[in-house]
Amino acid sequence: MKKFIISNSLSLLFNLFLLIFLLIGIQNNQKKEKIFFLNTETVNMPISFISGSSFIVGIFYGNFIFSFLKFKQK
Repeated sequence: MKKFIISNSLSLLFNLFLLIFLLIGIQNNQKKEKIFFLNTETVNMPISFISGSSFIVGIFYGNFIFSFLKFKQK
């Protein structure tokens, strides 16, 4: 259990650093788009933020599921 918590907290820390660098990097981005999803639309956001945050969330959940399945096998 301790290994599971350490692994996921390191993954969370790494993903937070990625998110901070993403936010610093997109500050001067001028191209913004809206996303339409299920009859709703979002505010104007930079495309790089949308794709970068999706990537970061995917990495985090992928690592969490992998760690959970690996821990469950033992």
